[in-house]
Amino acid sequence: MMMSSGSRRILPTMVVNGAWHRPLCKTSTFRVGRSCLPSSTPVSFSRLPVSKFSTRAKLRPPSGQIPTYVYLIAAVPTAGSVYVYFRYLEEVPLTHRKRWIATSSEWEAQLGDQEYRNLLQQFRKDILPPDHRASITVRRVGNRIFKAAQEFSKEHMKDGSSSSSSSSPCATRPTFTVVRSDMANAFVLPNNHVFVMTGLFQFARDEDDLAAVLGHEMAHNLARHVGEKVSGNAVMGVLVRLSLLWDPSGLFASIFLPTANLLRELPHSRIQELEADQIGMHLAAMACYDPQAAKRVFTRMKQQQQQGGKNSRQPPEFLSTHPSHDSRIHKMDDWLPGTKRIYGQFGRCEHVRDEMATARRIAAQRANQREPPRATYNPC
Repeated sequence: MMMSSGSRRILPTMVVNGAWHRPLCKTSTFRVGRSCLPSSTPVSFSRLPVSKFSTRAKLRPPSGQIPTYVYLIAAVPTAGSVYVYFRYLEEVPLTHRKRWIATSSEWEAQLGDQEYRNLLQQFRKDILPPDHRASITVRRVGNRIFKAAQEFSKEHMKDGSSSSSSSSPCATRPTFTVVRSDMANAFVLPNNHVFVMTGLFQFARDEDDLAAVLGHEMAHNLARHVGEKVSGNAVMGVLVRLSLLWDPSGLFASIFLPTANLLRELPHSRIQELEADQIGMHLAAMACYDPQAAKRVFTRMKQQQQQGGKNSRQPPEFLSTHPSHDSRIHKMDDWLPGTKRIYGQFGRCEHVRDEMATARRIAAQRANQREPPRATYNPC
C-alpha cells in the first residue's frame, strides 16, 4: 500500500505523543520498569512498584535451603532423647548386656509389695503353712540362695550400691510362699517375693534341683528384669500415642503393636530368661548347690513334654516368651565349666554339704511328727 507524504509526517507524531504510545508504554512499564511520562517530567524511582518486588525477593531464602530455626526445633527433642537414653542405660551383672531402665529400685519394690499382698489374698486357701515340710525346705534353700545373691551383688554390681543399701535388689529379706497347685511353676516379684507351686516338685526332686529353680528366680530380681520390661512398655505406649497423631484411624498402630511384640518383646523376654538361667546357676554354685542340677530339671521337663503328645507341645520358640528346652540345655552346657569351678573351689562346699544333709534329716523328723502319713508332697 502506498502512503502519502502527509501520512509520513503524522505517523511519528502519533507514535511519540499519540494514543499508541501510552497503552504500549503502560504494558511495558510493568514488565521492564520504564516510565510512561514524557522525558521532561521528573520521576521519583523510590515510589515505583519495582522497589516493592525487589524487597520481597531479598526476603525469600535461597531455593532448597532449610531455615536454621527448623534445625533448632528438631535438635532440642533429639538431644533430650539421647540424654535420657544414656542417662538410664545400665548393665546386667555377669552378662554385661546393656539395657535401658527408667524405673527406680524403690518404685519396683513398692510394685512388688502391692502385688504380693494381692497374690496372698488370691491364693489364701492354697498356701501351705510355714511349718509344712515343703515350706521349710523351700525356705532353707531359698535363704542360702539369697545369701549368695548378696555376695554376688557386692561383687558384680558396678553402681557402688551394697547389698544393704535401699537401692539394691538384695536390700530386703526374701519371702517364700508355697502354693498347692498342679502347675509346675515358680515366679518372683520385685523386692524378693518368691512363689513356688507344688507341681514343680515333680521336676525339682532334691535340694540341688530346687536351688536351680530358686536361683533362677532370684536372678530375675538381681538383673531387674521387671523394671526393664516396664520401661520398654512405657516407650511402646508413647510411640503408639504419637502414631495416632499421624494416623488417627489407628491402622498403623494395629500393625505396629504385633510387629513390635514379635520382633522385640518376645526376643527380649527370651534373652532375660537365659540371663536368669546363667546367673541362677552362678548363685547355686556360690551357695554350694550342684550347678548341673539346672540341666537335670529342664531335661525332665523336656522328657515330660515329649511323652505328653500333641497337647503338651510348646509353640515355636520365636512365638514364645521362653526359650525352648533344647536351647536352654545347650546354653547350660556352655556355662557349666565356669560354675563347676565355683562349686569346687578350695573344697569350700564339703562341710556345707554335710550341714545340708544334717538339716534335711532334722527337717524330715520334725515333719513326720507334725504331718499325717497321707501327705504326698515331695520333701526335697
